[in-house]
Amino acid sequence: MTKSVISEVKDGIAIWRMDRIDTRNAISDANMIEELVQLAEDAQKDLSIRVIILTGNGPAFSSGGNVKKIREEMTESDKTPHELATWYREGIQRLPLAFDKLDVPIIAAVNGPAIGAGCDLTCMCDMRIAAESARFAESFVKLGIIPGDGGSWLLPRAVGLAKASEMAYTGDPISAQEALACGLVSKVVADEDLMDEAIKLAKRVAVNPPISVRMAKQLMREGQRTELETHLQMAAVMQAVSHRTEDHREAMNAIFDKRKPEFKGK
Repeated sequence: MTKSVISEVKDGIAIWRMDRIDTRNAISDANMIEELVQLAEDAQKDLSIRVIILTGNGPAFSSGGNVKKIREEMTESDKTPHELATWYREGIQRLPLAFDKLDVPIIAAVNGPAIGAGCDLTCMCDMRIAAESARFAESFVKLGIIPGDGGSWLLPRAVGLAKASEMAYTGDPISAQEALACGLVSKVVADEDLMDEAIKLAKRVAVNPPISVRMAKQLMREGQRTELETHLQMAAVMQAVSHRTEDHREAMNAIFDKRKPEFKGK
């Protein structure tokens, strides 16, 4: 069976390339969902992977839902509302849950349109860089549906409630420069420079102690949904653990020895 996602790992950097050009990398297809979830679960267990870059092959990052299959599922099947809800839970909703459980930082290198669930997929990532040709749309309302993949939870955390509401209620696309202005992406680059810039950012992450980076990501994520006192308790425990890692000792020794540290993830 042809792979929907091509994965490669080099020097601690994993690159995941969605490779369903025929559907503009629609992520609602079962194979795409299964492969992305499996990659996330495998990366979580592999401490040699220090950072991930997610991008799309072809002219689009992701078209989101496969409109032809959605039409068949919604108009030609006899599924009840309960069965359709289960279809979402056992399908595309596995993606935000898998990405949320992943402690490895993910960079979305948005190489073209990120539409509907494709836009939400970028929000599942920790950092986002866009090519000049990229555009983003929370376009579910244009199809008479709502963000069933968690977009109504993800997008406001990325751009704020007002901008997320504008995008969700109009369904209108925004350009890469508009995405930069509202904080959806942190950088816009020429199309031909996108992967080079993403790899540069990945290397800046990968050079750091992987255990500390993963714990930092855990704290950043939990900080969005916990009270300050609870968050500080978590930070204290994680800090105590980090003080006892070999990488912490290596970092301190390297400072005093005036040399570059060599971190081993221990």
